[in-house]
Amino acid sequence: MDCLFRRSPFLVAYWSDERLLFHNFATGRIVSGTALTIGLLDYFSTWKAAAPLLEASSFSPTELDAALQQLSEETALQRSDRPTPIAESAMESWQSWNPAAGFFHFSTKDVVFSPDLNEVNDWHLARVAERPIPEPIKKPGGRTFVQLPREDIPGTLDETLRQRRTWRRFGSEPVSVGQLGTVLDLTFGVRHWMDLGMAGHAMLRTSPSAGARNPLEAYVVVRNVSTIQPGVYHYGAADHRLTALNDAAGRFVEYLPGQPWYSEAHVLVLMTAVFERTEWKYPFARAYRTILLEAGHFAQTFCLVATALKLAPFCTAALADSLIEQDLGIDGVTESVIYACGFGTRPPGTDWAPWPDAADIPALLPPSARKTPSKP
Repeated sequence: MDCLFRRSPFLVAYWSDERLLFHNFATGRIVSGTALTIGLLDYFSTWKAAAPLLEASSFSPTELDAALQQLSEETALQRSDRPTPIAESAMESWQSWNPAAGFFHFSTKDVVFSPDLNEVNDWHLARVAERPIPEPIKKPGGRTFVQLPREDIPGTLDETLRQRRTWRRFGSEPVSVGQLGTVLDLTFGVRHWMDLGMAGHAMLRTSPSAGARNPLEAYVVVRNVSTIQPGVYHYGAADHRLTALNDAAGRFVEYLPGQPWYSEAHVLVLMTAVFERTEWKYPFARAYRTILLEAGHFAQTFCLVATALKLAPFCTAALADSLIEQDLGIDGVTESVIYACGFGTRPPGTDWAPWPDAADIPALLPPSARKTPSKP
C-alpha cells in the first residue's frame, strides 16, 4: 500500500523577519516555507497519496520528493507508514481549544533559565539601559479624590495577609506532618460534593474553580517532613492521603531552574491541570485562561495557610516542565504541570521574610557591588 500524507492539524504559520515559518506546536518543530511548501500543505489537507501530485506537478519528482521528506521529518506532514507523534495524538483532546490554547501551552513550556545569576543581572542592567522600568502604580489624572478608611478584621486574617511574603531562606528543623496535612487539606482538599444530576458530582474547595470543574491536581515533593520519607507523592483531595510515586526528591532544585535559593525548602507542591475536566464544559480556548487563574487562586490560599502556620512559603512558575512531567508520569498534554508552591520552616528568630542580599541574588547591582552567589 502506498504511503499517504496529511497536513498536521497542529500547524501555525507566521512571519519571522523575512521568513515564513510553519510551527507544529504539538511537537515543537519549526520549518521555513516557500510557495512550494504552501502548495504541498494545502494539497495534503486530508490523507492522500503523493503519486498523482508527482505525475501532474510542474516540479521535478526529485524536488517534490525531497520537499515531502523534509516536511515529514519536521512533522509538518504526517505519514501513514509512521506512528503519529505521542504529543499529536494526545493533542486531539484539545480539538475545541486549538490552535489558540495549544499554541500558547506548548510555546511557553521548557523556557531556558540561566543558572548564572551574574548573567541574569547583566541582562537586567542592559534592559534598564534600553527601556525604562514601567511605573509600578497607575496614577490617574482625575481631580476628585475619596480617601478611604481602613478597618481591622476580627480574627487572624488581617495579620496573616500582612505577613504573607515569599521566603527564600529556611530553617533546618523539619516541617511536621500535621503542618503539611493542614496546608494540603485547606488548599486542595474537598470541602463538599455537589450533586449536578446528569452532569455528575462536582467538588467544592476553598478556592474558586470555573464551573466547579476543578482541573488541578497536587503532587508533593517531600524533602524534610517528620515521619514521611523523602520522595514524590500524589495528594488525594477526597481521601486526604499521599500516594508514593517515586523517590525523585533529589531533583528538587532541578525542578526549579535558576532558583538555587529554594534548595533548602522542605516541601514543593507541583500543581498540574487535567485539561479535559474544564474543556468538557467549556469547549472554547478562553477556558484555558481560567485554569491559569485557578492556579493563582490556589497558590495564594496555599501561601496564606502556610503563613498562618508560621511556615515560610513561596510560589514560582519558573519550572523545568518536561523533567517534572517525566518524573510525575504524565504526558504534558492531557495533564501538564502549570505552577508550583512550597514552604519550609522559618530560620530561628525570624518572623519576617528577610530581604535577599547580593549573595542570594545580585539584582540590578553594578559589577563592583556584586558578590558571587554561594553554591546551594
